[in-house]
Amino acid sequence: MNLLKEQDQFDFSEAKSEREEDFVLIRNFIKGDETTFRTLVIKHKEKVRNLVFLTLGDAEYVDDISQDVFISVYHKLAEFRFESKFTTWLYRITVNKCRDYLRKKRVRSIFVPIKDSDTDYGTGPFSEDVDIPNLVRGAIEKLPERLRIPLVMRDIDGFSYKEIADSLGTEVGTIKSRIFRARETLKVMLEPYQKELKV
Repeated sequence: MNLLKEQDQFDFSEAKSEREEDFVLIRNFIKGDETTFRTLVIKHKEKVRNLVFLTLGDAEYVDDISQDVFISVYHKLAEFRFESKFTTWLYRITVNKCRDYLRKKRVRSIFVPIKDSDTDYGTGPFSEDVDIPNLVRGAIEKLPERLRIPLVMRDIDGFSYKEIADSLGTEVGTIKSRIFRARETLKVMLEPYQKELKV
């Protein structure tokens, strides 16, 4: 079963916010209406795919890992306690799946020669044909995981510091510090392209 396929929209006439819409879907699923699960997937799959891609920097496995995320959600949804937003809980599962992948990748890399293919941002020559979106994405991908994930969740997906802290199991102050360091690191990486980034 492909959980990422499109499906008809669900009736949210009784819901007043995205949080409540998600809670309606989850409660209906727990009561036995499995068709509501696909609506949950449709609502949130792009957020999950975006986080997976920017966390891993590897488009090849985005769909596979996203599928794994939603399979886990399917099996664990009855345990959801309605104490926080569904997306906070969903992102915690997504981050754990990404960490599992990265852990396995590091183990495999021990047995594979290292390829010198990384772009050294901040030292390359200026080019009028520079692809700014890809440049920024590439710089984000080079950030350490502990800085990259909070930055993506805050600056791209718009999560609050509290939601990010809850998802990652850490303190709000730690999250603020990591996001600050991530932004400062990106400034250094992208300094040669400041003029283009302001356009």
